[in-house]
Amino acid sequence: MLETSSPGGQAGASSRIENYFGFPTGISGRELAGRAYTQAQKFGAEMLIAKVRRLGCDRKPYVVEVENGARIPARTVVIATGAEYRKPPLEKVSRFEGAGVYYGATFVEAQLCSGEGVIVVGGGNSAGQAAVFLAETTERVHLLVRSAGLADTMSRYLIRRIEETPTIVLRPRTEIVALEGGDHLESVGWRNSETGHGCVALDAKGFIKTGSVLSPEDLSAAHWPLARPP
Repeated sequence: MLETSSPGGQAGASSRIENYFGFPTGISGRELAGRAYTQAQKFGAEMLIAKVRRLGCDRKPYVVEVENGARIPARTVVIATGAEYRKPPLEKVSRFEGAGVYYGATFVEAQLCSGEGVIVVGGGNSAGQAAVFLAETTERVHLLVRSAGLADTMSRYLIRRIEETPTIVLRPRTEIVALEGGDHLESVGWRNSETGHGCVALDAKGFIKTGSVLSPEDLSAAHWPLARPP
């Protein structure tokens, strides 16, 4: 399974946030959102879930028109449309989204790859948190970063956690170059910008093949340079 994460806050990458002020032991994104909802209600905020069809801002109060035609006056309008994931520039990435390529590391993804190997792409806090979280249930996590290290892009506490986790393998100056498969991601190719080498083989479920499950065809496709198996 391939997880891709952009540098930034941790909420989008995993189910647990550890660097939010006031929660020294961490808190899940779902729980934090639930607390915010309750607090807003406490202060009299009214919650309405609807699609906005039109925003009238030519005079005050502004007017927000929702899909059923209702018009809601407002002195202030905050537009929070979310964020767009930074997708790797790979030809087939959209094809495997939800079928081996994911943009988060929640309990759902952790269950999908339990006991297997995964690749996490990114050098920011999101990627670091995802790698640490997935390392709890997977056999091995390959953390791929394009830079020479993590010091310039990741919080120190996360770097320390990664260094202390033996099942996380940091691969600096490395990037994904190819995704292959049918209905599901089956193989991932990566390249080290210094050596030009590197590739992994995945099984039909998108998990990294290791040890005796690697076939001669897998080794040939991955350009394994030695006579002995890995």
